[in-house]
Amino acid sequence: ISYPLKFITTKKGKNMTAVLQNKDTANGNTLYMALELSNKKWKLVFSDGARYRIKSIDAGNWAVLLDEINQAREKFRLPVGCRIASCYEAGRDGFWIDRALKAAGIENLVVDSSSIEVSRRRKQVKTDRVDVKALLRLLMRYHHGEKAALRGIRVPEICAEDQRRINRERERLIKERGAHSARIKSLFKLHGINLERMSEFPTLIQTAKGAVTGYDLPVDLKLELQREYQRYQLVDQQIKAIEKEQVERVAEGDQLGLQKINHLRTLKGLGWQSSWVLIMEFFNWRNFSNAKQLGSCAGLTPTPYDSGDSTREQGISKAGNKRIRKVMIELSWLWLRYQPDSVLSRWFETRFGRGGKRMRRIGIVALARKLLIALWRYLEHGVLPEGAILKAI
Repeated sequence: ISYPLKFITTKKGKNMTAVLQNKDTANGNTLYMALELSNKKWKLVFSDGARYRIKSIDAGNWAVLLDEINQAREKFRLPVGCRIASCYEAGRDGFWIDRALKAAGIENLVVDSSSIEVSRRRKQVKTDRVDVKALLRLLMRYHHGEKAALRGIRVPEICAEDQRRINRERERLIKERGAHSARIKSLFKLHGINLERMSEFPTLIQTAKGAVTGYDLPVDLKLELQREYQRYQLVDQQIKAIEKEQVERVAEGDQLGLQKINHLRTLKGLGWQSSWVLIMEFFNWRNFSNAKQLGSCAGLTPTPYDSGDSTREQGISKAGNKRIRKVMIELSWLWLRYQPDSVLSRWFETRFGRGGKRMRRIGIVALARKLLIALWRYLEHGVLPEGAILKAI
C-alpha cells in the first residue's frame, strides 16, 4: 500500500522545479486480518497491503481460523513466522478471542465500534463483506502510524473481568425484582386494591376484597399473584446473598482491589455499592496518567459543536462505562448532602445552587467529573478531597 504522492519543490533561479517523490510505507512481511463476528458465521478478510482474500468460517471454529491464516500467508507468499496483525469489534463475544489470538502469537486490537469511520451519505451500503473490508483498511492505516484511525479497548485480565460479575448480577437482579413488584401491584390495582409495601402481601392476598362491591378476588388471579410473589422472594433472597458475599469478601480478602474498597468507604457519603462499582469497574485494573484521561474514559467530557457562526454545546460524550456515570451522578447528590462543607460542595452551591432545577442538573454533571478526579487522587496518591470528612468503618 502506498500513501499519497508527495511533491517537493526546488528553486533554480527564477524557475520552479517539481520533484515527484513516492513514499511507500508498507511492510511487506505483515499479514493483516480483520474479523466480522456473528452468532453463526465469522467473516475473515486478509491482506498483505496490496491484495485481499475473504473467507467465511463457522463461528468459534478455532482450528479452521488458524488454517485460514496459514493459507492466506502462503497465498500472499509471506515468510513463515511473519508478523500477523488482526482486529475485531468489541461485542457479545467479549475478550476470549483476543486472548486466544495473542496466545497464538498474533497481534490483536479490540476495536471500539464508535471509533470506526462511517460514510456521511444518507443511504449507506451495509453488509458483512463491506464492513470487514472497511475495518481492515482502518487497521492497516493504524499500523502504518495513523493511531487516530482506530481506538482500541483495554482488555482486562481474567481475574479483573470476573470481579465485575457480582455487581453486574446484583444490578440485573434489582431490575428484575422491581419488575415483579410492579407486576404484583398492577394486578391488585385491576380490582381497586393498593399494595403499599411488599411485606404486606401475605396478609393482603388473604383478606383483599374488590373495591366498592367487596367481591372475593378471582381464583386464577390469586394463583398468578402467588407465583409472582414467589419469584419476587427468590430474587430478593439472591440480592441479599450477593450483598452478604460482598461484605465477607472485603472483610476476609487481602487483594488490592478489596483494600481500595475499604479505603474509599472511609469518605462520608460513600457506601458499599458505590465503592464496589467504582473499584471493580474502573480503578482496579485501569491506569490513568492524568485527569483528562479519567474524565474521557468515564464519558463525562463536553462535546462542543463550533463551526463557523454556529456554536453550541452538545452535552457530555457518554463514552466509556455507563455504570460509572450513573454511580457518579448519584454520589454527587450524596456528596452535597453529607459533605456540605467541602470545597467541591461550596463550588457547586456558588456556581449552580442559586439557579433553577435545570441549572442544578447541569451542574451536578460537572460536579460528578470533579468528584471522580478527586476520588482518583484519593485512591492513587492519598490526597484527601479538600474539606472532606472521614468516617469510621
